[in-house]
Amino acid sequence: MDMTSLLLLGLAALGIISSNSPVTIAMVVLLLIRVLGLQQAFPWLEKYGLTVGIIILTIGVMTPLASGKISLQTIGQSFLHWKSLAAIGIGILVAYLGGRGAVLMGSQPTIVAGLLIGTVIGVAFFKGVPVGPLIAAGILSLLIGRI
Repeated sequence: MDMTSLLLLGLAALGIISSNSPVTIAMVVLLLIRVLGLQQAFPWLEKYGLTVGIIILTIGVMTPLASGKISLQTIGQSFLHWKSLAAIGIGILVAYLGGRGAVLMGSQPTIVAGLLIGTVIGVAFFKGVPVGPLIAAGILSLLIGRI
C-alpha cells in the first residue's frame, strides 16, 4: 500500500475516532477510487468537486424555503431583527471570504495541503464542518494580502 493510501486510511480512522461520518465517508470514497484504479476520476473531482459540493450544500440550506417551512413573511421579518441583520451581514462576509479563498487556492495550490490538514483537524477534533478550507483560505488571503 502506498503512502497516499495510508494517509487516506489514517484520515478515515480519525473520522471514525472522532465520530465524524463526513470525513470518514470522504476518505473511504477517495481510498476506494485509488484502490479500484479509477484515478481518471480525480481530475474531474478536482475541477468540479467543490462546485458540486457547494451546490449540494446550497440545496440543503435552501430546502426549508423550498418546502415552505420558511415563509416569505419570515424572510421579510428577518430584516427587522438585529440578530437576523447580523446574520445577513455575516453571511455576506463569509461569502466574500469564500470567494477570496477559492481564488487563492487556485492561484497558490501549495497552501491547499495546510488548509486541508487544518480543516481535517478542526472537523475531527473540534466537531467542525468541512466547509473550512474556502473560508480559511479567504482569511489567509486577507492576512497575506494576496488575491
